[in-house]
Amino acid sequence: MPDENLIFIKLGGSLITDKNTPNTARREVISNLAATIRRASNQLPKLKLIIGHGSGSFGHTAGDKYQTRAGVSTPQEWEGFLEVWQAAHALDQIVLKNCQSAGLPVIAFPPSASVTTTGRKFLHWNLIPLIAALNAGLTPLVMGDVVFDQQLGGTILSTEEVFVYLAQHLQPCKILLAGIEPGVWEDYPDCKIIIPHITSVSQIHVTDSLQDSASIDVTGGMKTKVELMLKLAQKIPGLQAQIFSAQAPDNLYQAILGTPIGTLITN
Repeated sequence: MPDENLIFIKLGGSLITDKNTPNTARREVISNLAATIRRASNQLPKLKLIIGHGSGSFGHTAGDKYQTRAGVSTPQEWEGFLEVWQAAHALDQIVLKNCQSAGLPVIAFPPSASVTTTGRKFLHWNLIPLIAALNAGLTPLVMGDVVFDQQLGGTILSTEEVFVYLAQHLQPCKILLAGIEPGVWEDYPDCKIIIPHITSVSQIHVTDSLQDSASIDVTGGMKTKVELMLKLAQKIPGLQAQIFSAQAPDNLYQAILGTPIGTLITN
């Protein structure tokens, strides 16, 4: 049974960076989003949050250059692994500082420090500290990150993959994926009709509409997001995921408070 007070929020890389210009953060956007989350938290005293963010033009640029997600073995590839880590963590610090400036009690839990995978499947993640932070009224901050992998040497996990693992252990009631697209397009690339609701049954009718990212995205685009959220909704009855645009920060505020925006994904 999902925890009705626990919500996961992802600030997409396309939203908080210029994905077509390497290592360019949209600092004003990040600041506004952090303030919006704080405003919603003030309205919902029992609200518990885990905030995640994508890497956008930071980690994805380096990840594409070295093909880090596919695996790491040579000295050059390990240099690339480190470059991806540095870029992802540079953006993480920007997000962290803006959240702190907005008054959010954010504490960072970067996957690279504690996650081990095998073939990009989670092998170990000690969640006791993260859960303790939640219970103390703090807000864990996670992200798409490099991790050490027993089969691949190293790889990259997306924020959605991190959320999927956490959700199976923590059972949130909602996962809000805030990006620049107003939802999942039924008629991509014309982009005139948004699919309001996707379920396990309707997925077979929308598969052709799902596309990967137009910008560099080494962990997959919209199609991957939808597929991961559908699989998770099947495992957690009652879970709702939303894909929507937060370019207008009030959209994120309304989504946290429960307003249906963008595309809803359920079982």
